[in-house]
Amino acid sequence: MTTPNRLLARLDAPHPLAITMWDFSWIERRWPGAGYEDWNQALDELQERGYDAVRIDAFPHLLSVDPDAEWQMEVLWGQMDWGSPVPIKLTRIADQLVEFMGLCKARNLKVALSSWFRQDKGDIRRRLHSPGNMAEAWIRTLDILAKADLLDTILFVDLCNEFPGSFWAPYFINQPPETSWGAWDNPAAERYMQTSVELTRQAYPDLPLCYSFNSKGRKPDKHPLGHMDLLEPHIWMVQANNNEFYRSIGSEGLDTRFSDIGWRRLQEKGRATYLERRDYWIEQLKVSIDLEAGGGVAHNLPLVTTECWSIIDYRDYPDLPWDYVLELCEIGTAHAAATGRWCALATSNFCGPQFHGMWRDVAWHRRLTDIIHSARLPVLR
Repeated sequence: MTTPNRLLARLDAPHPLAITMWDFSWIERRWPGAGYEDWNQALDELQERGYDAVRIDAFPHLLSVDPDAEWQMEVLWGQMDWGSPVPIKLTRIADQLVEFMGLCKARNLKVALSSWFRQDKGDIRRRLHSPGNMAEAWIRTLDILAKADLLDTILFVDLCNEFPGSFWAPYFINQPPETSWGAWDNPAAERYMQTSVELTRQAYPDLPLCYSFNSKGRKPDKHPLGHMDLLEPHIWMVQANNNEFYRSIGSEGLDTRFSDIGWRRLQEKGRATYLERRDYWIEQLKVSIDLEAGGGVAHNLPLVTTECWSIIDYRDYPDLPWDYVLELCEIGTAHAAATGRWCALATSNFCGPQFHGMWRDVAWHRRLTDIIHSARLPVLR
């Protein structure tokens, strides 16, 4: 007898869910005007736009050490609107996670748990160098949520965002050591993922588990991923054909975390570069989506994508129009939905209240979430 897929078994809808990514912003961006200062308002607005689920950072590396402590978080970047652009203190993360998920539960919103393993002053995340330590951190975090009767609210657990990218997984040394972003298919990375998933599953056998990937063109059908319950690829047009779009505007390889040079390149060339070869860029996006859909077929797994479609970094900024970003996101959402391989789909990675140019267009969100809800769920072998 075939074992039912854990993710499909947790869906309480006959169609894919519309999901968004609120990463670590849900807890870090709580100053006035930052978007998440009023969780009730943010969640009500999320439902108004037709979304069923949200993916957030659960900070397992910190919760497993001391759920009640105050943590000094270091700056990740100053040019992006995810999280805080300055050092920030987080206190009693466990209580805040339970409160936030309780508000989601009351609205019948599912929560996907992940972690970007944000760096605190003591860099606690370095303790996760072994898969056993990773599993232990997640098990202790899930124990907190089990005690609060919130396990049913969890859609799935992504043990690490875009593993083994160096921003999010500095605790892991791949082989060869210089491989990082997108190199989840190296044997050392595959062993780390499989062991940590299996250890976590021993404690929580009913929860869907995975690692999310920034695939960077790698072929998911060529590597063993059967220990996962779903595939969570992040797909953007700008990464197609080895970052061709970024090369075209002259921003490839630039460190834009604390410099505005990336925004200047986008101001100068972003929209025009897209419009000059619009059909080509759209086709590149569709090819990337089809590649990941094929990986789902090869592994007999459903897919979820929470970061996607157009460009990786964007914000409300002078001379940065949203029109072409919205167009690509709509095309990507519709194309992925039509494959019938996704259990949950995002409309972009900017679907949050801090991105006003996208968030304020309620009709756009409703149109796309209707497309997602009209799609069919994957049929597994």
